[in-house]
Order: sequence, then structure tokens, then C-alpha cells
Amino acid sequence: MESEPQVRPEESPELTKLERKVALAVAMMLTAGHRQPGVRGWELRRRLGRNYQRVLEAADARLRRVGLKVRAVPEEGADDPDRVRYYVVVAEPLSLYDLGTMGYSIDEVAILAVTLAYLFANNERAPYKQVVELLEAKYQKWRVESVLERLVRRGYLVRTEDDALVVGWRSKVEVDRQELMRAIASLSSPEAPRRTDEGVPEEG
Repeated sequence: MESEPQVRPEESPELTKLERKVALAVAMMLTAGHRQPGVRGWELRRRLGRNYQRVLEAADARLRRVGLKVRAVPEEGADDPDRVRYYVVVAEPLSLYDLGTMGYSIDEVAILAVTLAYLFANNERAPYKQVVELLEAKYQKWRVESVLERLVRRGYLVRTEDDALVVGWRSKVEVDRQELMRAIASLSSPEAPRRTDEGVPEEG
């Protein structure tokens, strides 16, 4: 006669219910049902209930075991959690250098870095013409416009109807803003004196 299967503590009905909700939350964040991936808080609340924040915390804990995490990006001017968009991203934010492994050239990465730094310094928005003129100091105009168009298509930038550039959803999710600003600041700071093998600074 076969013995009845033993139910382990972690398989309690309550935990199993939470695990199902965690799986659903992760699936909703990963499945791009809209033009962009991620899911808004109100969508999670509708499917998971009012305690969806607890589900997100559980999902985040499990995702971190495999190098991922839940990232919350508020909509512009929104403090309500229901108007936050949630994504699954790598636990360590991508640097702009990582974009080189995603099919972007050094010039494209540089143009994105300068453009984002300029936008971050101007409340995440600037006239398209201004950005092009800024980048023309280093690159030909046709090259600048071509790269900006590609970055818009990929979601790193948005070109508005009034011909302005704003930070796109993908930059908010994938680019570490503080790290970018530190990197830009270090490029503009004076270089430290080079040192000889004996540790004595070289004279100019």
C-alpha cells in the first residue's frame, strides 16, 4: 500500500499561493504586452491584489539569487506606487561600456553618454537642435542625426512632437545615472600627475 506523500513546510497552501503570485508577477514584468516591457503598479494590483508590493519583494529576493532584480521606475511626476512601472533587470546596473557588447560602436556609446549627461543636467529634456549642435563639435552632423535616430528607435531617447529630446525608458532602466555623471565629471577634471617607477611625480 502506497504511503501518502509528505507535505513539506515550504509547500504549505499559503506559501504555494505566494509562489504562484511571484511567478505571475515575474511573467508580467518580462512579457512585453505594450510598446515597452515592464508592467505598471495598477496592473499588478488588478491581477495580484492590494498586497502586490509584498509579492514584488518576494520576487526581488528570488531574482537576486540569479543576478537579477526588480527595478521600479516612476512615471514623470508620479509618487503613487500604482503609477510606477516595474521591470526585471540585471542586479548590477549596466554601464555604458556594456553597450559595446550589444552591437553599439564606440561613437554611438559616446554620443549616448554625452546626450544623457546633457539631458540629466537639464531636467531630462533639451531641444533636439541644441543636442545636435553640441555633438557637432566632435562628429559630423549626418553621423549625429543617424545615431540619435537609432537611439530613439531603441528606447534610450524620445523625440517629442515639439522636437525635443528626453530621456527614454530604456536609459532609465539600464543606465546608472549617478555612475554616468561621475564618469563625465572625471573626464573634465585635471589629470593627476603621472608617477615614475620610483614614485616621484614627473615634472611637466
